[in-house]
Amino acid sequence: QVQLVESGGGLVQAGGSLRLSCAASGSIFSINSMGWYRQAPGKQRELVAGITNGGSTNYADFVKGRFTISRDNAKNTVYLQMNSLKPEDTAVYYCKAWGRTYYWGQGTQVTVSS
Repeated sequence: QVQLVESGGGLVQAGGSLRLSCAASGSIFSINSMGWYRQAPGKQRELVAGITNGGSTNYADFVKGRFTISRDNAKNTVYLQMNSLKPEDTAVYYCKAWGRTYYWGQGTQVTVSS
């Protein structure tokens, strides 16, 4: 089992920044990749960014150039640096870990005011 705990969400004005953190614990040796998803009210959950154990990253088009995903292997933590935030970035952000199966965190709310 893998446990994921997100932190760093909050309320920010448009144009501002936030950094989300996702700390993994448990059977972390089974994890191959980690990433961030988001779900806005009335919408499906969508991929924001992912990062492999080797450091390869991928981003959704709507965050390219604004968000950066990174990881600290010593701390078993993945980060999502979010800059130039827009009101449409408002959502619950979830951390996900992939291995032989997948795991979700509990989510953290990000609200961007106009």
